[in-house]
Amino acid sequence: MEKLKVLIVDDEPGIRSGINRVLANYTVGYPFMEDDFAFDLTEAETGEKAIEIINAEKIDIILLDNQLPGITGIEVLEYIKEKQFDISVMMITSYASLDLAVKATNNGAYNFVPKPFTPQELKSSIEGITKNLFLKRMTQKMNHEGKQIRFQFLSVLSHELKSPINAIEGYLKIMQDKQVGDNIDDYMTMIDRSLERIKGMRSLIMDLLDLTKIESGKKTRSLKKVDLYEIAKMVIDTMSPMAIQRNIKMYLNAEENTYINADHDEMEMILNNLVSNAVKYNKDDGKVNISIISDKSIVKISVEDTGIGLNDEEKEKLFQDFVRIKNAKTKNITGSGLGLSITKKMIELNGGTIAVESTPDVGSTFTVTIPN
Repeated sequence: MEKLKVLIVDDEPGIRSGINRVLANYTVGYPFMEDDFAFDLTEAETGEKAIEIINAEKIDIILLDNQLPGITGIEVLEYIKEKQFDISVMMITSYASLDLAVKATNNGAYNFVPKPFTPQELKSSIEGITKNLFLKRMTQKMNHEGKQIRFQFLSVLSHELKSPINAIEGYLKIMQDKQVGDNIDDYMTMIDRSLERIKGMRSLIMDLLDLTKIESGKKTRSLKKVDLYEIAKMVIDTMSPMAIQRNIKMYLNAEENTYINADHDEMEMILNNLVSNAVKYNKDDGKVNISIISDKSIVKISVEDTGIGLNDEEKEKLFQDFVRIKNAKTKNITGSGLGLSITKKMIELNGGTIAVESTPDVGSTFTVTIPN
C-alpha cells in the first residue's frame, strides 16, 4: 500500500490531533488504481515550521490554516508555488472570504475545508485531493514519457538515416567525378553498397510506419482463416538467399492446412521477423528449426537457431522499442531495433505471448503462443 505524506499546519493542537485521529487508519482507493493510499501524518504549528519541513522532506499533501502566528498560510502557499514543489494544498480555516479564496486559488490551492468540520467532511475532502494528486502525477508522468519517447524516436531516426545517406552521397560524388575512370563496371561495388543502404533505410521507414499504426490503434486488420504452413514456407523462401550465402539450413516442422483466424500480414510479419533474426544472428553452417503446432485452443510457433545467443541482461531488453543488442558479435549486423518490439505488439494484438530461451554461443529459441 502506497503512503502519501500529509503535513498538518495549524496552531490549534486540538485541530491537529483531531485530524490525526480521523486519518490515522483511513485509506483511499479508486477502481483504476492498483493499490489504496494510506497517509503518513506530520505536524507544524507555524508557517515557518511548515516551510522548514517541506524543504527537508517530500510532502504530498498539506492541510493548511491561514491564520497562523508569524507568516500566514497564503504566504506558505506562495512559497510552495515559487519553489514549484509537487504538493497539493487544502486550506482549513475559520476565516474564509472571497479575497482569501481568490488568493489561495491563484496560488494553487486545491480547495477549502471550513472549520469546524466533521470527520466525514474531512474524509471526503482528503479523498478528493488524493484523487486529484494521483491524476495530476499520472498526467505529468505520461507527458514526460511521451517527450522522452519522441526524443528517442527522432534521435534514432536521425542517426539511422544519416549514416547511409552520407555513404550514398559519398559514392555518388565519386561516380559524378569519375574518380575511378569511365568504365561503369568499376563502380558496381559502390552501386551495390548504395542499394543495400537504401534497402536498410526503406526497412527502417516501414518498421516505423508499422509501429506508428500499432501504437495509434489505426492499423487496418483483416481477420480471416489463414494457413500458417503456407506463410512459413513463403518466409523460408524469402530468407533462403541470405541463408544460402552462409550455409545455414532451415527446417520446417508443420502440417499442411495449419489454420488460424488472424490477419495474414500480421502472421507473415511475425514469422518473417523471427526467421530473419534466426538467420542474421546465426553462425555460418548453422541451423534454423521452425515448428508450428496447432490444437483446438492454441497455436504454438517456435523458431530455434544455433546462433550467438543472449545473456540474461540482453534478454530483458530484447522486446523494447529501438533496442539493438550491441556487442562484438553483432557489430556488423544491421537493423532498426524495432523488429522484435513490433513482433511482440502484433502477437499481443492477437491475444498471444512471446518468450525467449537463450544461451550465449549456443543459440536462442523464440516461442509464440496464440489462442486459436
